Amino acid sequence: MNQSPDVKSLIDTTFDQFRGVLSQHDFAPRLIEIGKITYVGRSHARISGLPNVQSEELLQFPHHILGLALNLDEDEVGVVLLDHGEQLTAGDEVRRTHRLLDVPVGESLIGRVIDPVGRPLDGHGPITAAERRPYERDPAAIIDRAPVTEPLQTGLKVIDALIPIGRGQRELILGDRQTGKTAIAIDTILNQKNKDVICIYCAIGQRNTAVAKVIDDLRNQGALEYTTVVVGESDSPPGLQFVAPYAATTLGEYFMDRGQDVLVIYDDLTSHARSYRELSLLLRRPPGREAFPGDIFYLHSRLLERSTHLADRLGGGSLTALPIAETEAQNLSAYIPTNLISITDGQVYLSPQLFQKGILPAVDVGRSVSRVGGKTQLPAYRAVAGDLRLSYSQFEELEAFSRFSSRLDSETLATLERGRRVREIFKQTQYQPLSVTEQLSVLIGMAGGAFDKTDLSQIHQLEEPVQHILDNDFPDLSEQILAGKKITATEQKSVLNAVSELIQQSQNPLSETD
Repeated sequence: MNQSPDVKSLIDTTFDQFRGVLSQHDFAPRLIEIGKITYVGRSHARISGLPNVQSEELLQFPHHILGLALNLDEDEVGVVLLDHGEQLTAGDEVRRTHRLLDVPVGESLIGRVIDPVGRPLDGHGPITAAERRPYERDPAAIIDRAPVTEPLQTGLKVIDALIPIGRGQRELILGDRQTGKTAIAIDTILNQKNKDVICIYCAIGQRNTAVAKVIDDLRNQGALEYTTVVVGESDSPPGLQFVAPYAATTLGEYFMDRGQDVLVIYDDLTSHARSYRELSLLLRRPPGREAFPGDIFYLHSRLLERSTHLADRLGGGSLTALPIAETEAQNLSAYIPTNLISITDGQVYLSPQLFQKGILPAVDVGRSVSRVGGKTQLPAYRAVAGDLRLSYSQFEELEAFSRFSSRLDSETLATLERGRRVREIFKQTQYQPLSVTEQLSVLIGMAGGAFDKTDLSQIHQLEEPVQHILDNDFPDLSEQILAGKKITATEQKSVLNAVSELIQQSQNPLSETD
């Protein structure tokens, strides 16, 4: 049967490629190490027969199950399973992969939901990665880092004004369960829209329903377009939860090395520490305080030290970390919270008392701090909110003290009334982050006393039109503020007069309807 020229050409090309592959292949015999399972549990296994295995090397079990070598003992290897091991039995063969655990990175992962090993969980097809990188890497050297000076706006007035966060900073979000920790993180992600910030949300030990709600909220708000979700849910093996934050950081470092700004949220590191404690006890490592292993501090310090702002000669990229930690009964001196407080550059503490009173976000300003401070704030913020933090903290103490006194002088009463209005202004609805100019319009009015004669019940109704004053009435000043220029006392007074006039006009129809 005669072949057409096209078919013959295709066959010749295929044979040429095949010969090229064969010419590059090394046919020399190789030594392959094959171990055997001596014990297998739900989340770990012990293996014999792998004398040359490396620490943290990826191992291949039957049924395409992966494991991570953590304990290298004299007679056996302690392995953490990265998949459920119900199908494994003692005596099964285990092969070395001769590579450390790595994860896929690249632009194609933006908008995707993956597990810590890089397998897709969203049903949108396989991952096409630009490259694969080890899940752990040494942090940048001090000489390769630049100061943290550029702000990362959360869109929340109380944080951007009083507890500013910079790009490259590590700010801990701390509080009891159900106090709004994840809500602050999600609002921060939503506020990065159109700001060239890649966001990575890492769920560690969270319930499937909670993770699904976060993903649904991000999708509905249009934030999934610049966000990657790394999921190590509560019913996954502890080994997968253990590697989850490192995988998320590796993905963020890919973008940081290319000169981009990245925000990584670890929700939460308390669950991460518990999963590592479980693995360590199963691997028979000696326990320490609260049964945590002795290297629990190093576990989180080597993770969070990878967050930084690179020097301009390395592209000037940044990786900002917002780790979340859960306290029990407001105990800030517990083992894991104190570890994380000492590692990070400040903390945002959420109070259950404020949450129960409906003061949302429930940020306790007195216990919260940013160690980078005003260096990351725009100059306009510093001019407006300079003494606001101290006066607000003093108001909270004065309010608690005033409950024991029936007679208060006029100055104290005025301070209390002003403080209540400040607190009311700091309240903010979820999924409604505000821009810099919207926040400053309100803060200038508040600092200048424009809201002092307004009833508490009317503040939020009046706040909405005030938010747009800078953008509508002072567009040139808005551009100068965003460009990092200072706001003068004259400009501040002009904005304050406009705010006061708007409030006065709005209050008249309000009083008539009442």
